[in-house]
Amino acid sequence: MKTFLAVFIGNQESTIKAGWRDLAPDEQNARVEKGVAAWRKWMTDNADALIFEGGPLGKTKSISKSGVEDISNLLAGFVVLKAESHEAAAKKFEHHPHFTIFPGVGVEVMEMLPIPGG
Repeated sequence: MKTFLAVFIGNQESTIKAGWRDLAPDEQNARVEKGVAAWRKWMTDNADALIFEGGPLGKTKSISKSGVEDISNLLAGFVVLKAESHEAAAKKFEHHPHFTIFPGVGVEVMEMLPIPGG
């Protein structure tokens, strides 16, 4: 089994494009309830593959030689999972509620490789 990091991506543009902000508050709340229920079902259905449930991500700071600064990126949340292959890991996210119910852009899945020489 290999280990994979799945990152949920989204941005303000995807929220606007999906019309999320144009929904009446009661319709938005109904979609949130539906989305949370679907997300929980996905977590339950894939519990055997999950190594770390992860969660939503907050604001971002970038640290470099220039110092620390507030930045914006597409990262919205993450999970860590195991699968036989990259393709098998990716297939677990087809039709995920992050982008089928919520206005997320998508999910990016990458293998977590061992540290060289480690």
